[in-house]
Amino acid sequence: MTRTSRIPLATTIAILLFFYIPIAILVVNSFNASSTGGAWGGWTLKWYQKLFANEEMWHAIRNSLVIGVTSTLVSTAIGTSAAFALYKYSGTRIQKVHGVVLYMPLVVPEILMGISLLMIFMAVRLPLGLFAIFLAHVTFSMSYVAMVVLSRLQDFDATLIEAAQDLGADAWLTARKILLPLISPGIVAGALLAFTLSVDDFVITFFVSGPGSTTLPVQVYSMIKHSRNLPIINALSTLMMVATFVIVLTSQRQSRRA
Repeated sequence: MTRTSRIPLATTIAILLFFYIPIAILVVNSFNASSTGGAWGGWTLKWYQKLFANEEMWHAIRNSLVIGVTSTLVSTAIGTSAAFALYKYSGTRIQKVHGVVLYMPLVVPEILMGISLLMIFMAVRLPLGLFAIFLAHVTFSMSYVAMVVLSRLQDFDATLIEAAQDLGADAWLTARKILLPLISPGIVAGALLAFTLSVDDFVITFFVSGPGSTTLPVQVYSMIKHSRNLPIINALSTLMMVATFVIVLTSQRQSRRA
């Protein structure tokens, strides 16, 4: 190995250590008996026990999952429809405006979106809470879904639809048997992205949340800000990381089988 080839390798190793050493420390501290984490107090599982007994945390997790699932379903339907419209009527003036509107949530800072949505909800006197968070998450998630599905449609062979129609298939049969199976990977990818963004969102949720509608990121922020039960956050982060690895490994195994 030459000297020049060692530099990229050393840089890659340094970057990986920069990313993964804090995660390793977090995992180790989730088993640390010391509540401060500054010193090692021995191995323990009490933080996981307190996590499962923490009703506020489980309430926040339940809110995040409810909003994540519902907003993903609605944003996937709207985003997929918007992608179809952009693909089928591309080039027209109204679709150019449509494209700009869809791209805006991708480039506008989250704090501006949070303030704008808060002002709209206050103007129409919509109570801040779970429904307001749901609407806010659908607003920014559908743009991501539309862009992912649109990228899949751009690689789609339109002659397949023409061939099916020449053979007597109607619009519903063509969509169900040809179009949806071919673009389903894009729809699934967009839905997974929307769900991840919804569960992970903090800034917009912080602006439009109300009493009793605290989601997991807002709950974790509140606990860190007031230095309450920090080891429980380490335990929660460890469980979330393990669950993410299991989901990724399962999806990769299913993809190989497919």
